[in-house]
Amino acid sequence: QVHLEESGGGLVQAGGSLRLSCAASGGISSYYLMGWYRQAPGKERELVAVATSADSMTYAPNVKGRFTISRDNAKKTVYLQMNRLKPEDTAVYYCYADAIGGGLDEYWGQGTQVSVSS
Repeated sequence: QVHLEESGGGLVQAGGSLRLSCAASGGISSYYLMGWYRQAPGKERELVAVATSADSMTYAPNVKGRFTISRDNAKKTVYLQMNRLKPEDTAVYYCYADAIGGGLDEYWGQGTQVSVSS
């Protein structure tokens, strides 16, 4: 059974920074795609940033330039460095992993709360 362990969420003032981490464990040795989604109350889950195993990155337009995704494939871990945080970044952030691509073998973390106060 695959488990995605998230950490690093919390409460921060606008303009501050947080770093999220997500480590995968279980029977899968590597993942084609790892990244982060988020969901604010009353809104749909949206992509924040994802990265392939070859470090091809995709960012949502409203976080590009402020957030940086990175991976340590040996540790099966993905990170999200979030800088210049805004109140509208407040959401539950979910780690995502796709073993082979295409959505046929995908996994989700339990979510970690990020709250940005103004």
